[in-house]
Amino acid sequence: MQVETLAIPDVKRLKPKRFGDERGYFSELFKADWFRENVADVTFVQDNESLSRQVGTVRGLHFQLNPFAQGKLVRCTQGALLDVAVDIRTGSPTFGHWVSLELSADNGEQLWIPAGFAHGFMTLVPDTVINYKVTARYSAEHDRGLKWDDPAVGILWPEVDRYLLSDKDAKQPLLSELPTCFEY
Repeated sequence: MQVETLAIPDVKRLKPKRFGDERGYFSELFKADWFRENVADVTFVQDNESLSRQVGTVRGLHFQLNPFAQGKLVRCTQGALLDVAVDIRTGSPTFGHWVSLELSADNGEQLWIPAGFAHGFMTLVPDTVINYKVTARYSAEHDRGLKWDDPAVGILWPEVDRYLLSDKDAKQPLLSELPTCFEY
């Protein structure tokens, strides 16, 4: 497996090797000891999956407060999506900056997003499935968000005819309205 540091150094692209022939391929997606040594010393406690039926579905930008802050190892198992991480760690040299990566079933890449980042994605094709491991269980009480199209953050979302969001995601606060949630 290859690991690549992105523009925000704590966020990593993982490229699992695929061994293929005329039947298809085999790929080792996760090995706990290798991950702890090469990416982050964390333990995953929950796996999540969501299906988005329509192109332009935006989910996020989400994060959880301590003590349920989540690191996420994200991959797309069907379709394609643009995955985004925004640094919301007060005092970080990359505070308010974002990185993105296209994840697809075809490319098999994964994105590691540590705690202290808001995470979201937009589907690029119909019937897209995202799967991700998290380092803390879901807690509705600690669940928070950041406005997906905050102009101060300036995420370059792909242009589509219509963006589909939940009511909750459409009403999230701007970065300037967030209290300090994480310290760098």
